[in-house]
Amino acid sequence: MTVAPIREEQAAAGLPVQKPRRRRHRAPGQDGLGTKLLVYGLLIGGSLIFMAPFAWMVVASFKHIEDIFTYPPTWIPHNPTINNYKNFLESQDVARWFFNSAFVTLTIIAVQTVLSSMAAYCFAKRNFPLRDTLFLIGLGTMAIPAAVFLIPNYLVLKHIPFFGGNDWLGNGGYGWLDSYWGLIVPNCINMFSIFMMRQFMRSIPDELIDAAKVDGAGHLRIYAQVVVPLSKPVLAATAIFAFNFYWNNFQGPLIIISSSSHYTVPLGLALFVVKNRTAWDLVMAGSVLATLPVLIAFLLFQRYFVRGIAISGLK
Repeated sequence: MTVAPIREEQAAAGLPVQKPRRRRHRAPGQDGLGTKLLVYGLLIGGSLIFMAPFAWMVVASFKHIEDIFTYPPTWIPHNPTINNYKNFLESQDVARWFFNSAFVTLTIIAVQTVLSSMAAYCFAKRNFPLRDTLFLIGLGTMAIPAAVFLIPNYLVLKHIPFFGGNDWLGNGGYGWLDSYWGLIVPNCINMFSIFMMRQFMRSIPDELIDAAKVDGAGHLRIYAQVVVPLSKPVLAATAIFAFNFYWNNFQGPLIIISSSSHYTVPLGLALFVVKNRTAWDLVMAGSVLATLPVLIAFLLFQRYFVRGIAISGLK
């Protein structure tokens, strides 16, 4: 029964007819204007808070050391200078530090991306006994603090057979300590990268893999020609995460490396931090230079990075 006949019956019976209420039509986006303003205000305030230390580091790198700790602090140098960068580059073997960091970081990223993506493909698209159990065990290792592995990793690297003067039992030398092997090999597999890639690969339709199988493709061909091209966003995201972590890694090289010829950038910057006098002007200049590669990598792969994070969180 519709509303119109009911109103006619009410009018015929002499009953008051209730007029229909008109809904107010608001302009699109008017309801959430206050919410948007609040959200954007919080985002802008948070971004300013997080960017303030980096901005201060850049400003301080152009200041004389006596001007860095003036109170109240100034955001614009009164007498800017580039001598801090010049002195930093000439003070130590800085080029060697950057080469070591670049070589170690890029090698880790290349090997880790290949091995982790293979493992992620197996966990996401292949069926084998105890697949989910093994994956959960791997996730469980992420909950263990990294400091717990420092001593075991050190002992394992020290007793690698046939390296660093060790015999076949791993005794008599220093193994992979103070070498590129000790910095690269333990980091070739990362469970966080496997997790991110597996979550992304689960969103790839199984029909594509079935079609490749019908065409006679094996698992290696499916992985290389179907899964990897579709997984470029998550590969870029995990690569940026890995680049940021291993480029700035300080604790691992500090335990493993002892000779200055294998120093990475974080270890080299620590040379300027001494007990009685820290060369803060050189530390700030070196920190700016050390941050530039990470910033450039993020800007180049930002589109893939955001897309990879967004899609990986859907599953």
